[in-house]
Amino acid sequence: MCLAIPALIKSINGQQAEVDIDGVRREVSLQLTPEAKAGDYVLLHTGYAIGLIDPAEAEETLKLLRQMAEADA
Repeated sequence: MCLAIPALIKSINGQQAEVDIDGVRREVSLQLTPEAKAGDYVLLHTGYAIGLIDPAEAEETLKLLRQMAEADA
């Protein structure tokens, strides 16, 4: 099973972006989402932004992931 998670684009340099995933920063590829811009949420899978996501949906998904992590702890 694969999982794509929401990530907030903080900055862009060419086809690479720095994203924030609940406080964790990563460099990811924007090759599949060239329309993305800083401030957008993207779905992140294996280092690639694979699509744009609505901010409200992104926040709700991150909230649910946090709840699952807390329940597991």
